[in-house]
Amino acid sequence: MPVIALTQEMGSLAKDVSVKLAETLSLAVMRHEVIDHLAEKMQVSKSLIGRLRGGKAGLLERLKTDQRSVALYTADELFGLADRGNVVLRGWGATCLLRPVPHVVCVRITRSLEKRVEWLMGDLETDDAAFAEAEIRRSDQAHAARMHAQFGVTWGDPVLYDLVLNTDRVTVDSCVEQIRQLVARPEFAETPESRALLKNMALQARVKAALKEQVETSDIRVTVDANQGEVILRGIVLNSEERAQTEAVAAAVTGVTGVHNQLRLMATSRRFASAKQT
Repeated sequence: MPVIALTQEMGSLAKDVSVKLAETLSLAVMRHEVIDHLAEKMQVSKSLIGRLRGGKAGLLERLKTDQRSVALYTADELFGLADRGNVVLRGWGATCLLRPVPHVVCVRITRSLEKRVEWLMGDLETDDAAFAEAEIRRSDQAHAARMHAQFGVTWGDPVLYDLVLNTDRVTVDSCVEQIRQLVARPEFAETPESRALLKNMALQARVKAALKEQVETSDIRVTVDANQGEVILRGIVLNSEERAQTEAVAAAVTGVTGVHNQLRLMATSRRFASAKQT
């Protein structure tokens, strides 16, 4: 059940590689599921999610958007897709989120700025090279800022990937062949351990998203660990009611077979709520 995570760099031809890869290996390819589901859960427009990701959102829109919700719901969507397997995931931080899973192949598709500008001019049917370059630089800056804020990494750092391919020098077909060979290597074979790790990470993300989604627990920040359906809750909550609500929401999540509630009650007043564990 191959899972392949690709980067999403404007004009890099990563989209062409993902589509060809999916056709060649008979895999599903992520299309618009994430943005659709994210907009629905956050009760905002899909265009707003798109502007936020592309660096086109205004200051007021950025300030009003709950970035923690974006991160939690995105992780829930991506882990859910990866857990089903046989899929190519492009963008949305998939290479960082899924990198701990040994059988997931993480690939960066890149290309020179010059070629990417040419690509965008053709895509937009414009001869304005300055405009195209500004769009690409804005997109790159938005991606780099998001990756640093969400994962604490430098976007494009080669050690984050199992393979880096430059479409200036290799064709889309060659990229697909290189990735196909890597997927078939024993280092990326799915094992019971790697499968279990992915399932645990998916369940952990599902519980975190559920806690965020419910009004009574949306502001509660606790540590969630998952192991074969068993969920452990750790951290500090304000009172016994919050403790019980957190456990109830976690217990209701699909796939949870038991909850070990290790949440502790805050001994002091609500003034110290911000000190609760994330």
